[in-house]
Amino acid sequence: MTSIYDDDETEEVELYSSSRERQAYDDQATLYAIILATEHLERAYARDAVEQQEYVRECNKLISQFRLAEKAALPKLNMTTESFMKLYQMDCPRAVERLLNMGVPEPIRSTTGESADVAVTVAETVQHFITAMDAVKLESRFVDELQPLLSDLMDSLTKLPETPNDWEPNHKVKKWLQKLNALRAVDEIDEDDSRQLYMDLDSAYSEFTRYLKRNK
Repeated sequence: MTSIYDDDETEEVELYSSSRERQAYDDQATLYAIILATEHLERAYARDAVEQQEYVRECNKLISQFRLAEKAALPKLNMTTESFMKLYQMDCPRAVERLLNMGVPEPIRSTTGESADVAVTVAETVQHFITAMDAVKLESRFVDELQPLLSDLMDSLTKLPETPNDWEPNHKVKKWLQKLNALRAVDEIDEDDSRQLYMDLDSAYSEFTRYLKRNK
């Protein structure tokens, strides 16, 4: 059992009294470490101190671990990631942008224009659009059901070559990722949001197909 001592009264103070409480502390510590690690990775990448492929690999790993840690730690505390960071005075703006606002690694634009890679990305993007739209149509509304689908879609969209910075599909999917990332994993969107999400995905998919026609 972990404990600390009060220096004035030399009285032992227990941090937890059961295995359940110990697990809760461990879950919080894991979430804290992942947010901090993401901040360090983003700063290193901004300084060109890490290779692109290594950055993408490690960033994807941290994002995946963050989703699991968030789901494990925050429902017990009844708080959001933002309130958790505020509680522990975590100044990690780059981690917030990556984990909460974007949910995918910084896009890497290919300069080689290899047609095979583009074809694979296009196929993956189509599949992610269909999967996300089907999920909404089947009334999936919980954050932990929708967020991974939109994150996968965003990841594919950012890999497409020759898309403008203000491209509508990226903008719409990013907007919904930001909305979902601001909620808890156990939260769910209402019927109005569900209908709007489907409409936005349908509009983004239409723009995506126009992109394919222009670049075939």
